[in-house]
Amino acid sequence: MDLSRDQINRIFEIAESIKSGKEKIALKEHAVLALLFEKPSTRTRLSFEVAMAQLGGQAVYMYSETTQMERGETIVDTAKLLGSYCDFIAARLYNHSDIIEIANNSGIPVINALTDLEHPTQSLADAYTILQHFNNLRDVKIAFMGDIASNMANSLMITAAKLGAEVALVGPYEKYPPNSFYLNHAREYSKVYYYSSIEEGLADADIVYTDTFVSMGQEHEAEKRRNLFSQYQLNEKNLSYASHDALVMHCLPAHRGEEITTQVIDGPRSIVWEQARNSLLINKAIILFLSERR
Repeated sequence: MDLSRDQINRIFEIAESIKSGKEKIALKEHAVLALLFEKPSTRTRLSFEVAMAQLGGQAVYMYSETTQMERGETIVDTAKLLGSYCDFIAARLYNHSDIIEIANNSGIPVINALTDLEHPTQSLADAYTILQHFNNLRDVKIAFMGDIASNMANSLMITAAKLGAEVALVGPYEKYPPNSFYLNHAREYSKVYYYSSIEEGLADADIVYTDTFVSMGQEHEAEKRRNLFSQYQLNEKNLSYASHDALVMHCLPAHRGEEITTQVIDGPRSIVWEQARNSLLINKAIILFLSERR
């Protein structure tokens, strides 16, 4: 939401320079990234820790339950402390309002590493991955199938629309409609539609993307969600409604046999592991991009 199209493309330029070995590392010596996490993580935590190590800095992991936040210290006071010790913050939180508080009070760049409403670092890695297979996103149709009210759907449609892609949100929108704020914002940049029909929504799709049916914090309605979303599983039959050469994406972790089948995620059209590799590259690029702006 905070990045213009030109800024997104600048992050991708930095990523290309890193990949080619041409990027001059402009990271302050001994720079420190605080990882403030309320939610468990494998890829996000590891990619940021490795990114900082490879850039010559350091990441300090702080699980909220082992900090004074667990005993009542406010998010504002925590943000001020982190801002006085560190150079960057990457926060993975339940409530989106908390990351806004951190950004408003820390005085240093803050990276949203996932909240209940957004997952922008993942969507940047996704868009970059798609661009490795297409010249641009203006002629690409991306279908997100499953929980179209999720944080991943919100960030993916914003990022993809800003880059000119057509986005189809395919899911049971009568029960779980797309977030109107993100939907309306995305429609300022490109075509974004939503469907309950899998056949209609996936028609001519170049990318078919899915994510877990039960996100962290939704465990109390897990059974209800699995039953409702089961028809939107990314399997070979549903994939057949998309373009014959459509590529498959999933931000992981995958629950094989629920939102995606093993045959599809391990199939020849899957670029899921390419996505995962690119998260490290894009997180490096984000850190260097923020360093440019300091």
